[in-house]
Amino acid sequence: MNPNLVSIVPCADYAPETCVSALTAVLEPLGGLDWVKPGMKIVIKANLVAGAKPDRAVTTHPALLAALTRLLKARGASVTIGDSPGNLFNASVLNRVYAVSGLAQAEAAGAVLNRDFSEKDAYAPDAVQAKRFTYTGWLNSCDAIINFCKLKSHGMMSLSAAAKNMFGTIPGTMKPEYHYRFPNPNDFADMIVDLDEYWKPVLHLCDAVTAMEGNGPTQGTPKHVGCLMASKNPHCLDVLAATVIGLKPMEVPTIAAANRRGLAPETVDGLTVSGDWKPFLQTDFELIRNRNSILFVGGNNVFSRTVRGVMNACLQSKPKVKTRACIGCGKCRDICPAHTIAIANKKAVIDRKNCIKCFCCQKFCPVGAMRVHRSPVAKLLTHGRSKQS
Repeated sequence: MNPNLVSIVPCADYAPETCVSALTAVLEPLGGLDWVKPGMKIVIKANLVAGAKPDRAVTTHPALLAALTRLLKARGASVTIGDSPGNLFNASVLNRVYAVSGLAQAEAAGAVLNRDFSEKDAYAPDAVQAKRFTYTGWLNSCDAIINFCKLKSHGMMSLSAAAKNMFGTIPGTMKPEYHYRFPNPNDFADMIVDLDEYWKPVLHLCDAVTAMEGNGPTQGTPKHVGCLMASKNPHCLDVLAATVIGLKPMEVPTIAAANRRGLAPETVDGLTVSGDWKPFLQTDFELIRNRNSILFVGGNNVFSRTVRGVMNACLQSKPKVKTRACIGCGKCRDICPAHTIAIANKKAVIDRKNCIKCFCCQKFCPVGAMRVHRSPVAKLLTHGRSKQS
């Protein structure tokens, strides 16, 4: 099968019959589910980054997870659904996430929700960054993994879709450690691609019925897009997903990292797309463009390094506290891997000198008080490039 094949179909809403019909249609160009054999143990790695009601577009919608479960069960497979949210990886946290996210629908369809909270160590000698990493042990109990992501904007990676979703294989409280280990977005992106290459899910699906724009991946705004996407290649799926929401694919660090390894084309023109994606193109999707998309690289002499350092400092995005919205809960302080946040006068305060700009605070702020702040120079340059293109 063409490794660059991506399928896209309309899916207007989350009605059960719509979900089954759309899933069947989006899988058909990829050979459907003919690879599923009776008795197979299949894991659906959903996006369950936080406990949020389905209409907030934070998580993979439970109606789609239920529909996929029914299709897999009809072929005689057993199905387990899970993820590791950005919190403690234990029964108390996961049970709440499952309940709030509506996963009872998937249970009713025959899925089992993961309650194996063990952790295992992996060695990946061919990895670029993550040669050794710790992962959630429940993934060992399956014959195949299906990666079912949610289409969202993302503070650090610009896009949260297929490739980024596999970061959920890292136990929740370890995620900030990995941000600290790989504070450079390009290194972090290589680590994500390493995880994708290690796990090699047999199928990648993207819930783009209702996506998330703006302050993603947890505090953005729901945005109706109305489609499903599928591919055997997570990076090719992401190229199409980025294009649909108005991002240039190579502005997404994970796509750029995959491209360097020959795993994805630079643009949608390098894909083989089954279905017409242009009706789903978003012209007003609120994006968080990654700061590295406009950083100066240049040469390595003293002058170039000096200019690059000055310009990068001017152009880098950074987390910023929306003071009126901050409730002083301390979640950002507790999750910050560099320990640069304090609570003063019941408000979060960021130590800029030591901030590594991993955006963990923005990702996990429960009220959306942490925002990705882009400098006026960065906004001006991006606006100018958009007008030219």
